[in-house]
Amino acid sequence: MKPSSRDRLIIALDVGTRAEAISLALTLVPFAGWMKIGLQLFSAEGPDLVRAIRETGANVFLDLKLHDIPNTVARTVESVVGLDVQMLTVHLSGGGEMVRAAVAVAPEGLLLLGVTVLTSANSETLREIGMVEDVSRQVVRLAGIGADCGIGGVVAGAQEIGALRNAVGESLKLIVPGIRPRGSEEHDQKRIMTPAEAINAGADYLVVGRPITAAPEPAIAARKILQEIDSCVFRTDCH
Repeated sequence: MKPSSRDRLIIALDVGTRAEAISLALTLVPFAGWMKIGLQLFSAEGPDLVRAIRETGANVFLDLKLHDIPNTVARTVESVVGLDVQMLTVHLSGGGEMVRAAVAVAPEGLLLLGVTVLTSANSETLREIGMVEDVSRQVVRLAGIGADCGIGGVVAGAQEIGALRNAVGESLKLIVPGIRPRGSEEHDQKRIMTPAEAINAGADYLVVGRPITAAPEPAIAARKILQEIDSCVFRTDCH
């Protein structure tokens, strides 16, 4: 059974303060089952904000993109478990030993996600840091490391959904940022899709930030995206 459209929408709370984050969460929780807390907000407001967002009724996706020596990553995952978060990210570029250390201490209720290639990056970015493969191949390579290590899902750009599904089938959840409704500004995202396009391609969860949180009426913007997801989810020719 597929999750509801609301349960597939993740709001990126990329704001600077606790007050802004809680206000947005309370406004948007009727439309989205998940709120994403990233490094900026977590650094500013700390663990208490996670607990406050949970109190709104939303699940929490803590997007810290952990990348360190295996022991440090494992100990951090253990610390995060006490905050009652439901998703947590690690960078798959940290390698198999690091990922396995994180997986080993993650409880069943925590969906541990592997970050592949950031949606702000492109092939030129990879060449700059010495990688010769294109984005799609690098994403699939990293996802394979995650799958071999027992990761629960991967974060990847929408353009890589098809290649990932061919490589790993339905074994991993696909969490897709860089979602932009038609006509929205791209901002710093380089690999984007509309909500319907991403769902059609095979995404399990969509991460949407500024098109909702920076809209004049965030609830109206979220409702429109939810309707777009609904229009696809309940069609038999959609994934």
